[in-house]
Amino acid sequence: MSLQLTSSAFQDGGEIPARYTCEGQNISPPLAWSGAPAATRSFALIADDPDAPDPQAPRMVWVHWVLYNLPANAEHLPEAVSALPPGAIAGITDFQRTGYGGPCPPIGRHRYFFKLYALDTPLPDHGAASKAQIEHAMAGHILAKTQLMGTYLKHHQ
Repeated sequence: MSLQLTSSAFQDGGEIPARYTCEGQNISPPLAWSGAPAATRSFALIADDPDAPDPQAPRMVWVHWVLYNLPANAEHLPEAVSALPPGAIAGITDFQRTGYGGPCPPIGRHRYFFKLYALDTPLPDHGAASKAQIEHAMAGHILAKTQLMGTYLKHHQ
């Protein structure tokens, strides 16, 4: 069995409902995962958008969510997660804050990748670390990874 990440709110490759975006409540979607390797000691989750600012001329990857040190026994994050599981740490996003920041594409339909990493160790506490810091800390510790991709096009552009 391989690591899998799903959401009850949208299918892989499907549209992210507006409630999880800047046009709605801007709350995090429910996520669930299974199939982690037995040696997993923690999880990290990074959600980002490689199509910023314009899918026709992308210039950067916009980071929407960074979580690390999710406990090895964690299997889901509820919708609108407010209390993280014990030990989990929220990193900094490109919105310059911790926590989830929903899709808010300035132009066109963007892709949003929720990437889950099963790690063989908890990571050092880097506080509100950036995606780059977490990717650096994960190097050599990734047992498995999976992703769930959703898309979003603003209805009022």
